[in-house]
This record gives sequence, structure tokens and C-alpha cells, in this order.
Amino acid sequence: MPDPTKPQQPELAEDLLRRMAADQHARGVRPDGSLDGRDVELMRIVDAENTAALQRIIDKHGWPGLSLVGEQAANAAWLIAQHAGLDFQLRALDLIRDAVEHGEAASQLLAMLTDRVLMQQQQPQLYGTQYLDRHDGRGFQLWDVFDPDNLDARRAEVGLGPAADDPEQRIPH
Repeated sequence: MPDPTKPQQPELAEDLLRRMAADQHARGVRPDGSLDGRDVELMRIVDAENTAALQRIIDKHGWPGLSLVGEQAANAAWLIAQHAGLDFQLRALDLIRDAVEHGEAASQLLAMLTDRVLMQQQQPQLYGTQYLDRHDGRGFQLWDVFDPDNLDARRAEVGLGPAADDPEQRIPH
């Protein structure tokens, strides 16, 4: 049985972590956690390159899950999918769902990608994880939520805390 603390493909893990750092840098997040201005053109370029690289990884290895690349790099793969186009997100959603079922990905990642896909499709989200700046002067706001009265129950099912614990939550009823 493989050692769960040591990824089977450490070079692949390093590549995914480098790609996540580039993703975050383009979005203005610096290594010390500080924020700088985001670079929209750089984001477009990095997202396209990262999506193509993750596609190649999936074609060769399947979804880069916990045993293949370790937790941090598996999270990096999810982040790349989160910032990809809708067609790729839909494919990744099926792969992450399967990975969760086999203990190779965290259910929270599936919840967040599910919400991102629903938001991209202009549908209410299920888990209350996605925000959008509607450019109305109120900053980032929670994207519409399906059945807000049962949101916390759905969140608990996937290991997310109550929505009220997030001070940014503004759930429309």
C-alpha cells in the first residue's frame, strides 16, 4: 500500500504547486499572503496554460488525487480547475466526484467546484461558497443560494462549517 504522506509523483506535485503559485500571483496574492493588484491579462494567460497542463496530467494519470500528488498539490489541481473555463470545469467536476468517492479528494473541493459551475451556468449554488462582485458598490456578495433554509445541512454533509460562521455570508431568503 502506498505511503499516504508521500506522493507517488513528487515531480508532478511540484509542478502543480508552481502552477498554483503562478495562479495566485496573477490574482495579486503574494507569498507572504499580502494582496497586490491583480493582472487580468496575466490571469488569462496563466489560466490557459494551467488548464492545458492539467488536461495533459489528467490524460496521463487521471485526476491528480491525494495518493498521486499529496494534499497540497491535489488542492492546487482543484484551484486550477476552479479558474478554468466551464467546459473544463464540467469534466473536472466528474473526476473530482469520483476522486471523493475513492478517498482521493476532499468533499469540500467538490462542493466549491459544484458551486462555481452552477454560478457559471447562472444557477443558484448549493453550498454557499461562491461570491461575485456585481459592481454595484457593495463589493463581493454571496452568489444566489438554492434552498437557503437547508444550506447549513448541505454544508455539513460535505464538511463545511455553518454559513453564519462566515461574516461575509449574505444569504437571500
